[in-house]
Amino acid sequence: MKSAYELAMERLSKSDPDAGKKLTPEKKARLAEIDAIYKGKIAEREIFLKKQLNEALSEGKYDESEKIRTQLASERSRLEEEREDEKEKVRRAR
Repeated sequence: MKSAYELAMERLSKSDPDAGKKLTPEKKARLAEIDAIYKGKIAEREIFLKKQLNEALSEGKYDESEKIRTQLASERSRLEEEREDEKEKVRRAR
């Protein structure tokens, strides 16, 4: 008898047959490059927005600081989503 894990893995492999394929060295290099690019973009936005956040807090603008925190979170999320989309394109490329 198969375990629940084995059955789940079989169902997963049937639903996405490309999931088990090995990545070529070129694809691995491209994925690493995408990670590095987006890591830099995220760091750049965080530095910029944290500077604005510190200025707003030092001036006592708490409403503005909350907006900046929200913007920081949304931009980080957006960039991470973009990164995953780019990586998925590379994985699916033939």
